[in-house]
Amino acid sequence: MSTPNETIPGRLFKQAERRPDAPAHHVKSGGVYRPKSYRELADEVKRLGKAMIALGQKPGFTTCILGFNKSEWVAFDVATMAVGGAPAGIYTTCSPEEVAYIVHHAESEIVLLEDGGQWAKIEKMLGELPRLKHVVTMRGAPRIDHPMVVSYEAFLDKGNDVSDVDFFARIDALEPQGLATLIYTSGTTGPPKGVMLSHENLAWTADAAQKLVGGNAQDSVLSYLPLSHIAEQMFTIHGCITMGAAAYFAEGIDKVPDNLKEVQPTLFFGVPRIWEKFYAGVQGKLKEAKGAKKALVAWAMDVARDATAERMRGREPRGALGLQYKLAQRLVFSKLKAAIGLSRARTCVSGAAPVSKEILEFFASLDIIVSEVYGQSEDTGPTTFNRTNNTKLGTVGTKLDGVEVKIGEDGEILVKGPNVFLGYYKEQQATADTLVDGWLHSGDLGQFDKDGFLSITGRKKEIIITAGGKNIAPKNIEAALKNHPPIAEAVVIGDRRKFLTALVVIDPAAAGELAGAPGADLAKLREDPSVVAAVQKAVDSVNSTLARVETVKKFHILDRAFTIESGELTPTLKLKRRVVHDHYASEIDRMYEGANDA
Repeated sequence: MSTPNETIPGRLFKQAERRPDAPAHHVKSGGVYRPKSYRELADEVKRLGKAMIALGQKPGFTTCILGFNKSEWVAFDVATMAVGGAPAGIYTTCSPEEVAYIVHHAESEIVLLEDGGQWAKIEKMLGELPRLKHVVTMRGAPRIDHPMVVSYEAFLDKGNDVSDVDFFARIDALEPQGLATLIYTSGTTGPPKGVMLSHENLAWTADAAQKLVGGNAQDSVLSYLPLSHIAEQMFTIHGCITMGAAAYFAEGIDKVPDNLKEVQPTLFFGVPRIWEKFYAGVQGKLKEAKGAKKALVAWAMDVARDATAERMRGREPRGALGLQYKLAQRLVFSKLKAAIGLSRARTCVSGAAPVSKEILEFFASLDIIVSEVYGQSEDTGPTTFNRTNNTKLGTVGTKLDGVEVKIGEDGEILVKGPNVFLGYYKEQQATADTLVDGWLHSGDLGQFDKDGFLSITGRKKEIIITAGGKNIAPKNIEAALKNHPPIAEAVVIGDRRKFLTALVVIDPAAAGELAGAPGADLAKLREDPSVVAAVQKAVDSVNSTLARVETVKKFHILDRAFTIESGELTPTLKLKRRVVHDHYASEIDRMYEGANDA
């Protein structure tokens, strides 16, 4: 029997008992952020849990949640866990068919959703969801006239006749190894699989995360990345509840820049594309600086490079450097960081996909150390982490304390520890293939350096095997190409071919500058001679660092960016190579015409 403090729901009620009036959530209402206390959140979770009990949900049930990050998302998630169920988040970008697949696969009788748009997906597929009984709309959603649909407030009232004793008996009965949540992977290869995480997985990893970032009850986060992803859950739900910190909910993905400036969180998590957008925006502003201001910024950036290099080795800048660093912070960085919303950020994290070393170095020159984390849903988020005081840019850090990480004979990263998942929901063979003798087979290829820092060298399933039998990891080549403007995205091709080629997406701002045509669309820019020449120069530069068999012989510039809507990116912005290959099969074939490559 576990004690309440060993589960995330138990920790919530401990926080409500110890610090009832402390803010748990901040929700935008009437143009301002309004706090919701830990007492109020715990009471809401209790009422939701009682409603689930009243509707006959027995331990082992599941619920699904479909909507943008809101306080109700978190409350419903924790309430499901509290009464012995497992919540499953669904990405808001999922199609009706994908939504129905997850609701059906999870066998959920209750779904919480955001609005009429998400209800339309469910309504379209109702004929394929015989188990679904109750649909709950989040606060503020328009009334939906359907016998299955109830408002959030009406759902809260359904448990009024269930006693507190019955509710807390459910929490007390939770087992550390019991199923706590389902994380449906975004499916770069086939249908999504339900990653089963236990109560111990969540509680142990939240403790580890707190230690890694030195988290405390004064911390705050901005919740904006999909809550169906384990990394955002760890920040918004499990980490905040464990630390007693506060989560601010962004008004929408388009409002993140504004909300970030308002909130100025102490902990900030972004996927690489978020950092790339910051990078492009800040660079654009810095280019506008002239004269003395330009010289001041250049001086401050030089000082920050030296100072952050010291800090990343666990040393504080001293002497002349220390004095210059304090001056640079006061004159430049205090204003610059406030302008992007990171003036109070003690720890900034990048994860979910590889980020360019050049971008990390740029932020270090702005006195912002971005800590890259590596992991996956199957180990509750983190495997390795670049601690602020022990960072090596270009690596994904050192392993978490209490976790074993080793490199297999074929270069695959293997993980064992309290954060490793229970298996895939209703997928015995997939579980057996991934979990071998307690070791999680990550599917990623990597290597440790002499100091214990891990570098990711590729993805096992993405290895290109050329017609000549050479094994090539495309990720590093693609990352190197992306370091050269105007290349924004690159996909290396070459499986069963005699040589490598690349599909290239260009950045419209950088390409427009080269072409002297700001605002032009990609279809025009891709044909501009100066843009083509810049891409060729980038390819030549990268090729000069590679073995001959790894060099890119030809490239094709695409007329649009990859998108989630077109199916080329997952909701977490990972590339779906198979889809890209299918969409651009004729363009790929043209690069090999007359080459007799097959």
